[in-house]
Amino acid sequence: MTVPTTREQCAALDAADPLGPLRKEFTLPADAVYLDGNSLGVLPVRTPEVVRRTVEEEWGQGLITSWNAAGWTELPHTLGDRIAPLVGAAAGEVLVCDSVSVNLFKILTAALRMRPGRRTVLGERDTFPTDLYIAEGVTGLFDGARSVLLGSLDELDEQLAGGDVAVVLLSHVDYRTGVLLDMAEITERVHRAGALMVWDLCHSAGALPIDLTACQVDFAVGCTYKYLNAGPCAPGFLYAAPRHHAAVRQPLTGWFGHAEPFSFKPEYRPTEGIGQFLTSFPPLLALAGLRATLEIWEQVDLAQVRAKSLALTELFMGRCAQLGLEVVTPAEPERRGSQVALRHPDGFPVVQALIERGVIGDFRAPDLMRFGFTPLYTSYTDAWDAAEALREVLASGEWQAERFHRRGAVT
Repeated sequence: MTVPTTREQCAALDAADPLGPLRKEFTLPADAVYLDGNSLGVLPVRTPEVVRRTVEEEWGQGLITSWNAAGWTELPHTLGDRIAPLVGAAAGEVLVCDSVSVNLFKILTAALRMRPGRRTVLGERDTFPTDLYIAEGVTGLFDGARSVLLGSLDELDEQLAGGDVAVVLLSHVDYRTGVLLDMAEITERVHRAGALMVWDLCHSAGALPIDLTACQVDFAVGCTYKYLNAGPCAPGFLYAAPRHHAAVRQPLTGWFGHAEPFSFKPEYRPTEGIGQFLTSFPPLLALAGLRATLEIWEQVDLAQVRAKSLALTELFMGRCAQLGLEVVTPAEPERRGSQVALRHPDGFPVVQALIERGVIGDFRAPDLMRFGFTPLYTSYTDAWDAAEALREVLASGEWQAERFHRRGAVT
């Protein structure tokens, strides 16, 4: 697609956009351009009604009978099966449960147990910190285990050559820069060295096509509150390749992962398949938000999502480069996710000034301004207007006002 050079051309693209009709499925604040869906997705219009039914009808009227009558018991499985096509998995391979951190703890512990004699969990220093913290906590539970952090992926083969790496944990898309890694190529290198591969999909699930099966991935974790729009702190999901289901043993052996939970036996016996990764039941009201948004995703062609994402990010990157800003996100389409990161020494107040103008992005220390492009509801005119607002903020110097420098708990 030719990159538009006027706002009128952007409006014409919006009019012809095959994903354009889906914008009405979301609640978007008036007079705002929301470019932070890579941190928290917006509210689907249908979500309040689904939550209402869950509260007033399933809970309020059905009460405890809804565990069976409304299918509550099976939701971690049925919702996992509905997420599966979005990540290139099959039914019975994805489970909705817990948070990303808890799911990662379960998977890393299980993976270490599957590689006895190996004691290294290998990650990347600049990946999302919770992944590093969980890896550090897991290795602390195994005698002689250690968490090793790569300065860059150029060091991967050297570390793998030592023969001690049990598992490699990487983010599919870098949360700061938007760099997209080659899942198939890296997974193959890790397997060649005899290690297991775990992918964090938090910044790629719902943003681009993923094929965990074709890439022979061992395990993966992801969240549902970013591109999938399930709501603040909605449960995470995990993937385990079926070839590992018989051998894997996760550490948090709670009631809902038992083969016969209502036998109330004192001894733990895990259920077969992906269900053994359940520990406790995820919060039902949060699952209602996920139920609602998956109704939208079942209408979506991920190839169209990816094509629009690349077009939106290319448009925004090109306009920002004209402002003299350093664009950190790769220009090559095959190397970027669905966000754009710009470097500015005073990035925090610049972002705050943009937010006051109604253009909502976010900031990641020490100097990165992030702008997420969510093709289901972000338009081409949104991208154009956001770049124009950024130009005006920089030209006016308004970001230097004292109020824009005050930091809250979340940046």
